[in-house]
Amino acid sequence: MPKIRIMFDRVRLEEKMLEEKAIELGHDTKMVDAKITNISTENKRSDFDFGDVVLERCVSYFRGLHITACLEFLDIPVFNRFEVANNCGNKLLTSLLLKKHGVPTPKTFFSFSSESAAETLEREGYPLVIKPIIGSWGRGVILLKDKDTADAIIEVRELTDGPLDRIYYLQEAVKRPPRDIRAIAVGDQVVAAMYRTSSGGFKTNIALGGEPVPCEITKDLEDICMKASKAVGGGILGIDIMEDDKRGFVVHEVNNTVEFKGLAKVAKRNIPKEMIEYAVRTALK
Repeated sequence: MPKIRIMFDRVRLEEKMLEEKAIELGHDTKMVDAKITNISTENKRSDFDFGDVVLERCVSYFRGLHITACLEFLDIPVFNRFEVANNCGNKLLTSLLLKKHGVPTPKTFFSFSSESAAETLEREGYPLVIKPIIGSWGRGVILLKDKDTADAIIEVRELTDGPLDRIYYLQEAVKRPPRDIRAIAVGDQVVAAMYRTSSGGFKTNIALGGEPVPCEITKDLEDICMKASKAVGGGILGIDIMEDDKRGFVVHEVNNTVEFKGLAKVAKRNIPKEMIEYAVRTALK
């Protein structure tokens, strides 16, 4: 049986579920801590026990992205690939790719200084949603309802002045029900989907208290998920979708190391099993 390695930097329920399912399926399975892994330009694949395929599951986007590059340098199959991780981890890149490949997505504006961001807000009007281009769990996602709120956020960014603070990602506030859809695409199929209902605010993240509710995988939902998956490079992906009151489905994010503990509660199919079987099948082609 193929050897599976699960690369992590913090063990969450998802990583435990993947490990348990891989062992149950009969695979030689090991957890590998990215924080204590050392790789050099002088290394070869035979220097390590990285198995036949690695599932990269780091919580840290930058750690996961760069260790994926190292694993690919060693010619080890990794899911997801570096290109996909890079495309999904940066919301600006994701939005550009979705639009370029004809995937319905919210209107999004990019500015590269506080002055130009203020001009965009003045021109487009309120509300707009500001998001950090890198981040998860809804952190830093703020609905800018008026100029006072926008000025305060811009002022904070000017004070912190981190490299990513200088990139302003402003997105239309989609008119939708108080929920969104999280679907998991594995290869060329959608294996599970749920509604994430709002817990009071406009955010629907499960990490912030959003409740998972089963969602039927219709042909329209499957079609838009597959288009979004292909746009970013395919693999094992979490696709976040809103139901616009006029346009129908619009994809606003695609997630690389997707969390699925909430969705696993309501899914009909076994998500870890689908992920493992796909990774093994694809790596050993």
